[in-house]
Amino acid sequence: MNTGNYFRTVLLLGLLTGLILVCGQLLGGNTGMLVALVFAALLNFGSYWFSDRIVLRMYKAQPVSETEAPQLHSIVERLVAHAGLPKPTLYVLPQSSPNAFATGRNPAHAAVAVTAGLMELMDEEEIEGVVAHELAHIKNRDILISSIAATIAGAIAMLASMARWGALFGGHGGRDDRGGGLLGLLATAIVAPIAALVIQMAVSRSREFAADATGAQIAGQPYGLARALEKLSAYSRRVPLQASAATSHMFIVAPLSGRSLASLFSTHPPIEERVRRLLGR
Repeated sequence: MNTGNYFRTVLLLGLLTGLILVCGQLLGGNTGMLVALVFAALLNFGSYWFSDRIVLRMYKAQPVSETEAPQLHSIVERLVAHAGLPKPTLYVLPQSSPNAFATGRNPAHAAVAVTAGLMELMDEEEIEGVVAHELAHIKNRDILISSIAATIAGAIAMLASMARWGALFGGHGGRDDRGGGLLGLLATAIVAPIAALVIQMAVSRSREFAADATGAQIAGQPYGLARALEKLSAYSRRVPLQASAATSHMFIVAPLSGRSLASLFSTHPPIEERVRRLLGR
């Protein structure tokens, strides 16, 4: 993993954790901060152990054997040998929109899922590029990092919702020894979720660039991945994958429709920039 990218990711995760502690302090003083810390730890533990099963079930992913998908298994076996990784469990999603993601708490307990649309629309070199990108996420431990970032950001959003209700019903109390009073509630309700979203976006974008570079190394060349990204971008606009905003960061390209307001807060860098970096233009 690139040292600069690793340091940046750790810093951003630290900012997210700090943000949830500040929210706890503003809502309930030192006691609120302690509760927020314990809450963040429990959420991180849960995301570490269970996020893979949840997301695979959410998208109705089905495991595929070597007999059912010989080309996919052959590609993965070739790439994991080059990457020095255990072979992940392979899944196919029934969606016609081309896309893919990796999940699992560590390389020994990982899964790679591709949509049926991706298998139909991509040639072998392009599938290899996509799978190499997902294996790069596994190799770089990005799955755990992204899960933690998404979980903490979700917790901050929940605290913001509590703050909005507290302000609505006058629960601020106006006492500085217990928290930030009305100003603290307003900051938690308005500023905190926006800041958390921006930090989560920065974490995800940083990891996508790193996975592209590592994926090209695993595949031995960047051209299959570059072509696949361009195809994925074009097809995703025409046949957008119906996905939860909470899991959109996991996919190789953002699955949400470009017509949505959510595209303004994309967890993925622009495809053009990713291709440019891959090809060294």
